[in-house]
Amino acid sequence: MITTIVLIKANPKRIPEAAMKLAGIDGVQEVYSVSGEWDLVAIVKVAEYEQIAQVVTERFPEVTAIERTQTLTAFRAYSKKDLEQAWDIGVE
Repeated sequence: MITTIVLIKANPKRIPEAAMKLAGIDGVQEVYSVSGEWDLVAIVKVAEYEQIAQVVTERFPEVTAIERTQTLTAFRAYSKKDLEQAWDIGVE
């Protein structure tokens, strides 16, 4: 599974509308309203790299409230669970 994080700047008056439309797109797992420079963060999870382009460059532009995006594709995921398992190696 390929994870892509999309940072989204949206029309301030239409942020809830944009979030709901994005959440309805196949491949979009979650959409967060956030503080700071960006208004929304979408988590996209797809099986193949070609699907990232399809979701982000074909489906996202259909959401007219979006003004700008920045796409970050994850190479590797790290979690607290991974760290805990690493410490358990060799411990009886």
